[in-house]
Amino acid sequence: MNGSAGSNGIHVNGKQAVPSVDPPAPSVFNNGPRHRPLTTLRRCRGVLCLVIMPVTAFMMMVYLAPFTTFVVRLFSVHYSRKWTCFLFGMWLAMFPFLFEKINGTRFVFSGETVPPKECVLLFANHRTEVDWMYLWDLALRKGRLQSIKYILKKSLMKLPIFNWAFHIIEFIPVERNWEIDEPLIRGRLSGLKNPKDPLWLAVFPEGTDYTEKKCIKSQEYAAEHGLPILKNVLLPKIKGFNCCLQELRSNLDAVYDITIAYKHRLPTFMDNVYGVDPSEVHIHTEILQVSDIPIAEDEVSDWLTERFRLKDELLSDFLATGHFPNEGTEEELSTFKCVANFVAVIGTTGVLIYLTLFSSVWFRIFVVCSTSFLTFATLYCVHVPQLVCLPEADSHAKKL
Repeated sequence: MNGSAGSNGIHVNGKQAVPSVDPPAPSVFNNGPRHRPLTTLRRCRGVLCLVIMPVTAFMMMVYLAPFTTFVVRLFSVHYSRKWTCFLFGMWLAMFPFLFEKINGTRFVFSGETVPPKECVLLFANHRTEVDWMYLWDLALRKGRLQSIKYILKKSLMKLPIFNWAFHIIEFIPVERNWEIDEPLIRGRLSGLKNPKDPLWLAVFPEGTDYTEKKCIKSQEYAAEHGLPILKNVLLPKIKGFNCCLQELRSNLDAVYDITIAYKHRLPTFMDNVYGVDPSEVHIHTEILQVSDIPIAEDEVSDWLTERFRLKDELLSDFLATGHFPNEGTEEELSTFKCVANFVAVIGTTGVLIYLTLFSSVWFRIFVVCSTSFLTFATLYCVHVPQLVCLPEADSHAKKL
């Protein structure tokens, strides 16, 4: 998942003189052996996981999403989002349960203790294809799992079932064509400014995950344009990040600078499914005040470049020492709450499956109609407008 939009090849501006290109950090690529062996039992468990996740998502969306995203939205966009995100958060909470309680991955949080802010812009480095999933573990601890949203590649909207979820919880798909993406991002974000709707917007300014080839290309660009030579991250792209910052600036409580690192081996999605990796996920957070961030785009560009230079130093220190400074800022997840949520999701899914297969034919007709509705709404990016203006909604509209 890529969290930053912008023209291909357009990087931030800068003024700092830099030395010649250095090789990327070797430990990023020389992955060690798997933390746990891929046994037959783990393969079976992985297959079960690949069945449970889409089936639970499908049944909950087919039966509940038409009510929360269509019926409720006709009367209140706020309550529609609230109920939709609550149900989405229940399903999403199964992933931290999988990572930490079933796989046994150790999450180490460091830096500053994150308060449960209402409206936050998060930006992070993009080491692997699954970085964005580990932000759920932080969001769950802060009670904001249902509020997190991403800017993602439009190609991900082709994933069956999951593309429905991306649409109804209002993720923002981009094509990496700034002329198309800018009005789309601004339009979507303008609809997310209701102070009653908590928002954690996560972006990845590098625009893509980190590889040796991409790092060398980024370093060559930096050397040509007088930018810092970075070994552990890519140069950030400014346009998408700046657009989000300027559009939400008046609503933001804070900006979180998040740095993610792994020990021993960079994980893939299937590593998480089988439970073989990662052994440890380290998440370092710095809380930045919006008032300390420049307004002009050129100044934001220099500011963001400096933040990624600091990230690069932080990751170099992590590779040398094996940890970030000031560890232990967050508590462990409650096993009881994780299990209770898992049982609730599985139990609800079981009831819905029974109604579909063994009850009245009207349930099957409803599933067909609901599937058609979700497919149409996702394909044509349709969000039902609020037709009945409640007093509180009318007051908010006047303020906007």
